[in-house]
This record gives sequence, C-alpha cells and structure tokens, in this order.
Amino acid sequence: MNRIVTLDEFIIRRQKDFPYASGELTGLLRDIGVAAKIVNREVNKAGLVNVLGMADRQNESGDLVQKLDLYANEKLIECLQNSGECCGIASEENEDFMPIPPVTGKSSKYVVVFDPLDGSSNIDVNVSVGTIFGIYRRKSSEDGPCMMEDFLQKGTDLVAAGYVLYGTSTLLVYTAGNGVNAFTLDPSIGEFCLSHRDIQIPARGAYYAVNQGYYLKFDVEMRRYIDHCSEMNLSLRYIGSMVSDIHRILFQGGIFLYPQTRKYPQGKLRVVYECNPLSFVVEQAGGKAIDGNLQRILDMKPQKLHQRSTITIGSPDMVDEMKEFVQRYTSVSTD
Repeated sequence: MNRIVTLDEFIIRRQKDFPYASGELTGLLRDIGVAAKIVNREVNKAGLVNVLGMADRQNESGDLVQKLDLYANEKLIECLQNSGECCGIASEENEDFMPIPPVTGKSSKYVVVFDPLDGSSNIDVNVSVGTIFGIYRRKSSEDGPCMMEDFLQKGTDLVAAGYVLYGTSTLLVYTAGNGVNAFTLDPSIGEFCLSHRDIQIPARGAYYAVNQGYYLKFDVEMRRYIDHCSEMNLSLRYIGSMVSDIHRILFQGGIFLYPQTRKYPQGKLRVVYECNPLSFVVEQAGGKAIDGNLQRILDMKPQKLHQRSTITIGSPDMVDEMKEFVQRYTSVSTD
C-alpha cells in the first residue's frame, strides 16, 4: 500500500525545485491550500447558508458577481494577507491590486493573482467550479510596497500556478515549473493528498470545448475549424467553467477554444487571472496554448490588470492542427 503524501509534505520535499528555493513560496502554496479547504466547505453547503445567487454588482471585468464569488475572494485575501508571505495580491473581483503591509521579520518576495471562483454562475445548478491562481516573484524593490509592474508580467515569469476544482471530489492541481501534480482532498482527515503524479496531457483527445451558441459570431476561420472538429467525430464537451473544461482536457486530451466574437473582439478571458496560470499548467503537462493571433499565450505581456484575450489551449497535436488549419484557410481566403 502506498504511503499517503499530503500537500504540505510534498511542497516541503519539492522546495529545492523552486527557482528561488525559499520558505515564502512554500508558505504561499500552503496558504492557498488552506483557503481552498474553507471555500470548498462553503461551496458544498452553499444552498443551506444563503450564499447562492447574485450579489447585485459587477466586477471590474463587467461580469455579474455571485455571492459565493465574494466569499471566496474574501477568504483567499484573508489567508494570503495574514501570513505575510506575499507583498501584494490581485483578484479578478477587485478593480486594483492590493498591497500587503510587511510582517515583522519577513521580506516578502512574491505577488499572487487569482480568480477566486471561476464558473460561479454554475453554482446554482450544482456544476463544478474552481479557483485559479498564479504566483510571480516581484520586480519592485523589497524595501517598499508592491507596484503594478509586479503583476503585469509575462506568463513565462510565473514561478508557480494552479487551480482548485470543487466537484464530486475536490482537487488542487499545481506546478512550480517542474511538472504538474494533483492532490485530492480527503475530508476524513481534512488534508489534500497526492493522487496524480507528473500529469501528462495526451497528444490528442476525442473532445473539443467551445461555446457553440456563439458559432455565428465567430470569424469564418474558426467556424470552419469547428466544422472540421465535427467532421472528425470529436465530441463537444463544454461546461462553462474554464477550470472544469481544462481539467477534463488535462487528463483525457482535447482542445478548448475561446475565440473572439463581435461583442468581445479582443476575447473575453482575463490574461492575468485565467489565461496565464492555466496555460502555465497545461504547458508544464506537455500541452500548448495560443491566442487568436496564433501567438503563445505565455509570451504575451499584459498592459493592464483586467486585459482580455482569446485562447486555444489543450493537447499539443490538436493545437498545432488548429493553427495550421487557420493559417491555411486564411491564406486561401486572401488569395
């Protein structure tokens, strides 16, 4: 029988693999794990404690905010703020980043970005949702507060990223730039336990994920590629929670598409909070992620906190095929 390895134990053992081996990064990942346990508890009893439904406001990205969004946001901030392991945080739910005052005796070297509850509109119908997070080493001087430049970094600068999936079981999946591992929450002991080592995304899969209801609003090249997926007998699987869709593809292979539409010509998903962290995870598992201009997502330098982007992400062979398909069709269309 294999010995149980908890998230805390695993992080401490792998600390030497971090680009800047330090207890701070270890502590940050543990703080996120603690916040995830608290959020998981509330997600599982949301219908009993009046945290379902809308909160009567919009976030900075223009999305309607769910009550549970606010709760998850507050708990993540609380856990990250109290430990003093990071100098600042940026959340999809907040207009601006939040500097964190230093704790006596500590010199915080990292900032954390997160989407506290991706897919939260699904809560009311009991569909899986998740938390997405990314950790950067600060660019600003450690002698002062964090700056905007600390958050507007390329995805290639991430030192760790991951997500928590709240579903039939609760999983925390993360990478520190040396492979992807998943931990399943064991409610009997209240610990995340290592359940999937060194995850590798299949080169191809039988699924494609896209909001096909917007089909007529997509560019002609994307419509033709979606037709191609159908002709290849790929199965359409779209949950409406990016974490859930990416999680399926990470384990079973496939491709996730969120192209531009007439309403969102620059795309809809946030670079800082969604695209970069999930692209980092997928690439570390052997996958690929590109934008609507067919450029690597992680090479994009965001210009503002809530910048949006298109994205194609998933199995490497399928992303390459989509890129070649669009290039070929565009060439034919412009001749």
